Amino acid sequence: MKTLKLLFVLIVTGFLSCSAVDDSIDGGPFDLVDTTDNTDDDSNENTNDNSTYNSRRILSLGDSYTIGQSVCETCRFPIQLKDSIQNTSSYNVEVDIVAQTGWTTFDLIEAIDNEELDSEYDLVTLLIGVNNQYQNVPFSVYQSEFPELIETAISKANGMKDKVIVISIPDYAYTVFGQNTGNPEVTTQEIDLYNDYAESYCNAQEITYVYITDITRLGLEQPQLVASDGLHPSTLAYSKFVERLLPFALEKIE
Repeated sequence: MKTLKLLFVLIVTGFLSCSAVDDSIDGGPFDLVDTTDNTDDDSNENTNDNSTYNSRRILSLGDSYTIGQSVCETCRFPIQLKDSIQNTSSYNVEVDIVAQTGWTTFDLIEAIDNEELDSEYDLVTLLIGVNNQYQNVPFSVYQSEFPELIETAISKANGMKDKVIVISIPDYAYTVFGQNTGNPEVTTQEIDLYNDYAESYCNAQEITYVYITDITRLGLEQPQLVASDGLHPSTLAYSKFVERLLPFALEKIE
């Protein structure tokens, strides 16, 4: 009798032991405490790191040609440049614009001083000077203030001049407004004077200078390059600016 009881206990104990093993194999409570949460945490951490690594910031300084007078907000060249970078790379791009219609070099300097801008931009663009010419500001003012703006642009790009792009001044003489205002030939000559100075300065300082003035000089032959106000570049013209800017921009934000 004692032998039978012992045998019964052994059989029951063995069955419970097998059941415990089977539960763990089939997905018992210990299997629910897996690395899913830890994996998610690691994944999120990596995603955040990648997001930070893949983020780039652009600062665009200028006047009406930078703010995009008479075109939509997404049509202005800084935003088109941002979109083009994002479409051709893995970067997520943010753009800050300090520009306003009518600004001269002096106005831009004053505006930057009033802005709380940091110095960690991956790219800074500068397009300024047409209002100096249009408002008959002495050329010597441009000669003294343009270098100051260059230094400011460099300082906002982490002190790296190879992160700066200067863009030539469009020629509004080749618009309906320009043809009916002043002397178009003199306007073109003066725009050339400003651009020649800026290009020479940039070359001497080893700063990238992108020439887009020739695009705007097609404005009379190709009116679609001029905005509806008959003066400023159109969305199409800005897209052509961006085609020239993009290779330099991609190189600089690496």
